[in-house]
Amino acid sequence: MTQFPQDVTSEELLERITYILDENKAEDIVTIDLRGKSAMADYMVICSGRSTRQVTSIAEKLADSLKTDLGRRSKVEGKDIGDWVLIDAGDVIVHIFRPEVREFYQLEKMWMPNGAATARV
Repeated sequence: MTQFPQDVTSEELLERITYILDENKAEDIVTIDLRGKSAMADYMVICSGRSTRQVTSIAEKLADSLKTDLGRRSKVEGKDIGDWVLIDAGDVIVHIFRPEVREFYQLEKMWMPNGAATARV
């Protein structure tokens, strides 16, 4: 029987997610601290893939890695279309966009404080 880490903090989960995204060539990775701002998660990660195929591939690899490495099943929405995939990993919400779709929705502006520098990984 496979043993998974039981007590992964939200910071450790965030670190693992950003590592996986970087390894899979996600672009413009931004992390947003939601603690004290929202009850839905502690962190939000926003990144881009160059095409629908890459967006879908990044999402699949992230969900598979979280399941394999941490025993954590993630909820995935939007993978069939590949313009914007949302992955709910519990304490961390991940948005993977095609660049045009990301520019249109501008989630960073919605969630980051005014004048805050984007936290790019």
